[in-house]
Amino acid sequence: VMLVESGGGLVQPGGSLRLSCVASGLPRKFDEYVMSWYRQAPGKERELVAYNIGVSGKTRYADSVKDRFHISRDNPGNTSLQMNALKPEDTAVYYCGARHSNYACVPDHWGQGTQVTVSS
Repeated sequence: VMLVESGGGLVQPGGSLRLSCVASGLPRKFDEYVMSWYRQAPGKERELVAYNIGVSGKTRYADSVKDRFHISRDNPGNTSLQMNALKPEDTAVYYCGARHSNYACVPDHWGQGTQVTVSS
């Protein structure tokens, strides 16, 4: 299984970015996986940003990003994270995760991460 993130970069406060995660080598159908986005800021633990449960369509967001970020599955194998109204505190390395499950869970497959920096 390979997860490859892209779309990170430098953006000013209030700006937007769209992260993409392409999954390959999944042994089961893409819809059977929980796809997640996590982030890790310097000196902090990795934290959940959002997840989407494929079989139910259920999504959940961290309180800090609710109403600003949106997770979606754009096509088989691709999971996006639309990030709007970005704040400096959103600066972190963002990781895509996957796990074969019908319920919310911690991923057992991870991408390499993409850096998001929010600064003026």
